[in-house]
Amino acid sequence: MSTTSLAAGLPSPDHSTRLREALLAAAFTADGLLDLLGAPAYAALARSETVPALRATRGDGVLDTLVRLFLLQRPVAYERARAALPLEECLADGWLLLADGGEVRATVDVRPYGGPEGQDWFIVSDLGCAVGGAGGASGHGEEVVLGVGGASTTLAGITVRTPVSSALDLGTGCGIQALHAAQHATRVTATDLNPRALHFARLTLALSGAPEADLREGSLFEPVGQDTYDLIVSNPPFVISPGARLTYRDGGMGGDDLCRTLVQQAGARLNDGGYAQFLANWQHVEGQEWQERLRSWVPRGCDAWIVQREVQDVTQYAELWLRDSGDHRSDPSEYAARYDAWLDEFEARKTKAVGFGWITLRKSGSERPSIVAEEWPHPVEQPLGESVLAHFARQDYLRTHDDAALLAGHFRLAAEVVQEQVGLPGAEDPEHVVLRQHRGMRRATKVDTVGAGFAGVCDGTLSAGRILDAIAQLIDEDPVVLRDRTPQAVRLLVEEGFLEPVRP
Repeated sequence: MSTTSLAAGLPSPDHSTRLREALLAAAFTADGLLDLLGAPAYAALARSETVPALRATRGDGVLDTLVRLFLLQRPVAYERARAALPLEECLADGWLLLADGGEVRATVDVRPYGGPEGQDWFIVSDLGCAVGGAGGASGHGEEVVLGVGGASTTLAGITVRTPVSSALDLGTGCGIQALHAAQHATRVTATDLNPRALHFARLTLALSGAPEADLREGSLFEPVGQDTYDLIVSNPPFVISPGARLTYRDGGMGGDDLCRTLVQQAGARLNDGGYAQFLANWQHVEGQEWQERLRSWVPRGCDAWIVQREVQDVTQYAELWLRDSGDHRSDPSEYAARYDAWLDEFEARKTKAVGFGWITLRKSGSERPSIVAEEWPHPVEQPLGESVLAHFARQDYLRTHDDAALLAGHFRLAAEVVQEQVGLPGAEDPEHVVLRQHRGMRRATKVDTVGAGFAGVCDGTLSAGRILDAIAQLIDEDPVVLRDRTPQAVRLLVEEGFLEPVRP
């Protein structure tokens, strides 16, 4: 069910190649904007603050014109627009409209976006919505289409980027995930409940010079039937709210049912070995551990890695999304009534807090699935796609190696791991030793002297058992006892990525 004639009144992509050539010729790119605006104004623009950029584009250059048109939504003189763009085509296709006084104005936001390999892409969204969240949708209709926000870039960064035959972007919005997927997937399908979003995704792909996607309208997996994929990604409308007021953020299901349904149904749509990766919100319900609730979502035959990045109490959560929709600027009594409705919703569901995070599934088919649910609010180094692959590879290794096999295995200390000794100044011995990663998840873990010594000599040459035997001799401990008590610590170091299994 491919959707082709979408959302009347929006631009046509028919001559997007000519428009793209003009934008690139004018250096209307991420690097070009940084050069023109300077770092402070460029960063302010990413926060939806336009005054610094307006001050920086008071010149009459072609790039100044394009920034004012497409990013700042200011009308420009007809002749200035004609000097910068194939104006007649842009007017005919609906990218621009004639305004009063012989000026033209843009009908959509067009924001330069740098791809992971230096590609010059353009993300198309509703006017004033180039940056998602933080009030980016305030004052717009319920079917508003946002541009690229922090959630979008987070999902793009954690997504596994191995070459695949088929990828599904569920809830595509402006099309940013489909655009990324088009770089490594032979076939990309993009779905959305909002037909305007599908049209914006089509514009984003066309203007970025990417192949067309199979665009399908509908909710969750309904548009794709029983089709299966090697990769599924979704930045869904995960907000837990008392009513579906805004299509881009409120999924229309109660509580966190939308995210639960998405995860539970994904297993049947994955090919063997495929990945499904989602951003999600989930309830912290009185009397239940959030980890157990989310483990129950994982479909049969799938491994899972669930990472909680942030937790907000119900008042913080309600205030965040009331600000996002601009309700804090409405009549005080209306604001209070909506705030009260949020708290009523949480009280009825016995929700005490809401977690934010990532959920990754892998279709392993294992009878002993690996389901890791953890809290990690600390800084990480994006992109994390390689770290996601490595996580599941380590789970495969650990699930097929008992303690005896672990001691017979060979390991290497992962790159960018350093040792820190923590203790009082001047003390003869440290209170404890910390191993810290400077890449990927940037984990840190405490180890004892045996663990530190073991990790320090792991270069893949000796087996774990032989290293422990040597350590036992140094510290005058029975090697049999040391072999018995150490595998669990070694297993943890492997699971968290401090040690990498290697072939001897």
